[in-house]
Amino acid sequence: MQRYFIDRTNWEGDGVAITGNDVHHMTRVMRMQEGDTFICVHPDHGPALCEIDMIKAGEKVTGIVREWLAEHKELPVKVTIVQSLGKGDKLEQVVQKGTELGAYDFIPFEAERSVAKWDEKKAKKKISRLEKIAKEASEQSERSRIPEILSVMTITELIKKSHKYDIKLIAYEKEARSGDHHSLAEQLQRVTSGQSVIVVFGPEGGFTSEEADQLLSADFYPVRLGPRILRMETAPLYFLSSLSYQLEEQ
Repeated sequence: MQRYFIDRTNWEGDGVAITGNDVHHMTRVMRMQEGDTFICVHPDHGPALCEIDMIKAGEKVTGIVREWLAEHKELPVKVTIVQSLGKGDKLEQVVQKGTELGAYDFIPFEAERSVAKWDEKKAKKKISRLEKIAKEASEQSERSRIPEILSVMTITELIKKSHKYDIKLIAYEKEARSGDHHSLAEQLQRVTSGQSVIVVFGPEGGFTSEEADQLLSADFYPVRLGPRILRMETAPLYFLSSLSYQLEEQ
């Protein structure tokens, strides 16, 4: 069933108003009519089964809540994916697929070897684009919330923010090349429901030794994601899939 995330300002009691691009999607793409049902997600109260009671073509659709739904679609831990800026649409791929796999939020990271560089104007446009991708991916994967896209951070800002997390990891490519590596499985066994996890992924050229030293000194624990070297857009998906298996499928 089609799902829409609606701002809290568009709710009044058991009534909900759908505006903006979602109106076009409902009326033109999905061809919905009065009496049809759909799911609306409230930012605080979660998903509700709703019925369309009025369509004002091109402007607004209003609905009535028929039933609040009890869903368990979110990962039992809050996972922050820190992804270094990359070429092309790599960060968009990470946000789209990472949202499907349950990431709680995303932090774009300006690493020393990041090929892409965002100025203030570009960053605003990029964040807006990533927010749209996260919303659409949340609807498609039937999540109960949309991951937040935070502002671009430097390594200093990232380390400062990391103090509030229960578990801090760095996906370090040197671990994949080492015979005496730190096991991801061991770290995942430490994770329990309700905790917060932050994991940092490097750019195409990997972390510099200085960056790695700074993160390790800030109590980030290095892990390998298997014995192969993964692309920057693949590594977060490996991690999230492994975490989901550990916490949700055993």
